[in-house]
Amino acid sequence: MPGTPPPARRTVLRAAAAVVPVAGLGITACSSGGSDGGSNRSAPTAPTDLGASDEVKVGASKLYTDENVVVSRISDDEYKAFSTICTHAKCPINKLEGHKLICPCHGSQFDATNGKVLHDPAVTPLAELPVKVEDGKIVAG
Repeated sequence: MPGTPPPARRTVLRAAAAVVPVAGLGITACSSGGSDGGSNRSAPTAPTDLGASDEVKVGASKLYTDENVVVSRISDDEYKAFSTICTHAKCPINKLEGHKLICPCHGSQFDATNGKVLHDPAVTPLAELPVKVEDGKIVAG
């Protein structure tokens, strides 16, 4: 505006100094890196023994956090397995409530029986993994 003096340099620098740390927090909160000590951020690509097949009851799901896999037993002889690496920001999912997987980073939720997104911010379903039972053991990946 005519007749209005420009803000003092010091005022502009103070405002910038106040905004930069806040912007940095936003970037950190949405980054795929975490403070979890570099936990595994991938599902198994090679067949991985998850344990006894009777650990997953018919109609139930089980989360294998060390392997980043969830297994659901659909019927006596049908199992489904999905990666538990969130499709939003690649965070390992570590919470299962019934058949609902909940990502700790931003709250995305997935159905453990079909991998579909139940709650955003994720929009892509979880990756399905091959799964079979061999010698009474669940093998996924």
